[in-house]
This record gives sequence, C-alpha cells and structure tokens, in this order.
Amino acid sequence: MPGMDGFEVLQRIRDLSDVPVLLLTAHGVEMEKVRGLKSGADDYVTKPFGRQELAARVEALLRRRGEPEAAPEVVSDSLCEVDFVQAKASVRGHQLSLTPLEFRLLAAFVRNPNQVLSQDQLLELAWSTSSNASREQVKLYVGYLRRKLREAAEVEPLETVRGFGYRYNPDSA
Repeated sequence: MPGMDGFEVLQRIRDLSDVPVLLLTAHGVEMEKVRGLKSGADDYVTKPFGRQELAARVEALLRRRGEPEAAPEVVSDSLCEVDFVQAKASVRGHQLSLTPLEFRLLAAFVRNPNQVLSQDQLLELAWSTSSNASREQVKLYVGYLRRKLREAAEVEPLETVRGFGYRYNPDSA
C-alpha cells in the first residue's frame, strides 16, 4: 500500500473504531502474525487462501461480534427530537418541515453530537450510496438545515469547523 503499511492502517482503524478486522497478507512468518494480532486484528490470513475459507472466517468474526444494537426509534437532546419511525423532527417543540435529505442530514448530526463530521462522512451518512452527490451539495444542504433550525428556535447548533467539516452542538444555545 502506498504511503503506509497494514499495521499503520490497523492502528488508525483501532483509534476510531472497534470494527472487526481481518488481515489478509503474504507475510506468513509467525512473528508477523503475532504482531498483527497484538496490534488489534481479530484474525490473520496468509496468501494463498480460498474464497470459502475467507468467507467462513468473515462469518465467524461477525458471529462473535454479535447482533448490532438496534438504533433507537427516537433520539432527543436538549435541542432536537428526531422520531425515525414517524420521520418527524422538532426543535424545542417546533415541528420542522424537512425534505427526506434534510431529515437524514439532521439524523446524522443528532446521532453524532459534538463530533466533527467531514463532508465525506456526511455524504456517506445522508446521501448513502448516491454517486451524484458532491461536497458542494453538503455545503448547500447544511445551509438549508441551518436556516430551518434558526427559524424554528433561533439557535445555531451547526458549527463549521474550517478545513474539517461540521459539528452539531445541541447545547450551544
């Protein structure tokens, strides 16, 4: 891999998440395997390997991981309440009139309060797999959402973190 090796990638993943990691490598030396596992990998497979073996190992990792927790049906904080079943959102009791995209964008923010979300992360969270979306659209729709939040409750909970993205701070008002 250009720029960094697999162990550096693994370290960065572990800094951000506890997602299961399966290392696929040509390095079959015992000490490399030990290093990978001690660095946080959940499994280590050396090349060559068969597709069925790889699929079985992935299934085993996911089985050990268990069922993911169900997302809550309603998320609320000191500013917003978002009802995912009814697809409704309110700010301090004022119902918001949101497009489906604005609703998904607000959902991404309320599920990640006080965290900086990059434009790429917001594209993934709100636009899903749409290849037609761009960073300019993120900027545009964050602006639409800001305006609606300001009109409903006269607050500015969406902060631009220059060069990084946006942060939702429900306690900013």
